[in-house]
Amino acid sequence: TADHPRDPAQRRAGLEFGRPVTIGDNVWIGGGAIVLPGATVGDDVIVGAGCYVGPFASLRADFGRIVLHAGANVQDTCVVHGFPFADTVIEEEGHIGHGAVLHACVVRRGALVGINAVVMDEAEIGEQAIVAAGAFVRAGMKVTPRWLASGLPARNQRALTEQEIAGKREGTLIYQDLTRRCLASMAQVHPLAAVEPQRARLPVP
Repeated sequence: TADHPRDPAQRRAGLEFGRPVTIGDNVWIGGGAIVLPGATVGDDVIVGAGCYVGPFASLRADFGRIVLHAGANVQDTCVVHGFPFADTVIEEEGHIGHGAVLHACVVRRGALVGINAVVMDEAEIGEQAIVAAGAFVRAGMKVTPRWLASGLPARNQRALTEQEIAGKREGTLIYQDLTRRCLASMAQVHPLAAVEPQRARLPVP
């Protein structure tokens, strides 16, 4: 409406922040981590310090445990699931792009799984490796550390350049900064009734 509150202090009284987070009874979330609205996390899930779990991600550990180590990010609409007695693990600074699916696999330290990629049972994504967007990593595949894997099914294609590895690291640091920014500034609010004149852009590092 025209008289909708524009003062942030007034808007924080609302409940229109988004869908609630669903968290199971057996979930541990470390300090400085954030799980955003719409996400589902349960039941046997460990989310390490400083992790980012995006909106509508599903970490469904009703069969096997899911472990996110410190500084990892699992972005919007990702699905993480597994078999009984098989852990699905994302090690430190693992980076899981929008809409990716991980099932009973291991993503090693500093590796990246691209947008809409699928990583199947008992696959292992090596340290600082990159799985290309849309790739299908078949069950049991080992992606070589610091290599690019792509294709349907995915294959180890070539060694990554130092520039590519540095670019991935920069992207992960941006998500770690986003985690801190969300914790510092996000609040439940009413949406604005209209776009402000000369609307400022968000500062991004």
